[in-house]
Amino acid sequence: MKLLIINGPNLNFLGIRDKKVYGKEDYSFLVRLIKERAAREGDEAECFQSNHEGAIIDRIQESYFDGTEGIVINPGAFTHYSYAIRDALESISVPKIEVHISDIQARESFRHISVTKPVCDGQITGKGLEGYLLAMDQIRAIAKERAAAEKTVEKQ
Repeated sequence: MKLLIINGPNLNFLGIRDKKVYGKEDYSFLVRLIKERAAREGDEAECFQSNHEGAIIDRIQESYFDGTEGIVINPGAFTHYSYAIRDALESISVPKIEVHISDIQARESFRHISVTKPVCDGQITGKGLEGYLLAMDQIRAIAKERAAAEKTVEKQ
């Protein structure tokens, strides 16, 4: 399965930014963690990070054409106000899981709202970097369910 893992603003500062909230591991550690899990599962995982909204939108749109079969996205601060990223995600029919390292519901009130969650197939929060791996597992499960449902419809 071809997976795209998108990280938004400041995720490149893992291990630097607020270690009590985001942990001590850096972004390269996260990328290795994801790639190792993908390899064990026989998946291909591309990790993409940008601090720029337009670049994230461009990458989501490219995924429509490049064979991406699932998206894990941590939109960072864009979670709370980027209707443009929301609209781009809504345009893509592959399974999508939103991830947040911290428990956004236990933080400042402005972080409680996610404009991107409604167009994703699920949301994982507060599980640290492990949340990315859980999201990858969920995407595989959703893809299998959809494939089985399509086979059932074909038989009818």
